[in-house]
Amino acid sequence: MFLPPVFDFHTHTLLSDGELVPAELARRVKVAGYEVLGLADHADHGNLAWILASARGAALALAGHLEGLTILPGVEITHVPPALIGGLVQKARDLGASHVVVHGESAVEPVAPGTNLAAIEAGADLLAHPGLLGEKEAARAAEKGVFLELSLRGGHGLANGRVARLALKYGAGLLVSSDGHDPGEFLTPELQRSTALGAGLSEEEFASLMAGAVRLAETARQRL
Repeated sequence: MFLPPVFDFHTHTLLSDGELVPAELARRVKVAGYEVLGLADHADHGNLAWILASARGAALALAGHLEGLTILPGVEITHVPPALIGGLVQKARDLGASHVVVHGESAVEPVAPGTNLAAIEAGADLLAHPGLLGEKEAARAAEKGVFLELSLRGGHGLANGRVARLALKYGAGLLVSSDGHDPGEFLTPELQRSTALGAGLSEEEFASLMAGAVRLAETARQRL
């Protein structure tokens, strides 16, 4: 069975709470079967500019030295009050983020209610592990073209089935992401597929998910 390479837009490095510098992360995931590595370290108003400058510097330095791997310097806006998310998404774009992830309303963290909808209305690229997703948010994500995440990460992934069901009902895009922080938490092509199918997707729906990942990767590359 052919398995597509990994497109992962949500990973963490030592720039926030991950365990690896970008170069080691890039080498490890290339060997694991990645084609696209999206850096998305945690940020708020206090560190956004520094995170993006560092991520962009690492991505630029490594470009061309890991054949077949694209490194995308994005960011994950994390635990920011909903009223401030829209402005910070725009600031991240202005600072050169290839893609913007927003930390969604997970059942295992005290994320402020309203974060999911605020991220969608702001036009973030990916709403991460939005486990408390509602019908209204899923429908709006479809309208705005915001991807919803199926997460490999323990705890956050507990609601993958709910997220998949609502996304499929309303036509919202889905992506599989690792939310990886240490060497044992990243995807392989097999895990990418099994995470999607385990959330309730069919093989055809998984293929559609991967087509969406390719589209987002191309959009992100064009922003660099």
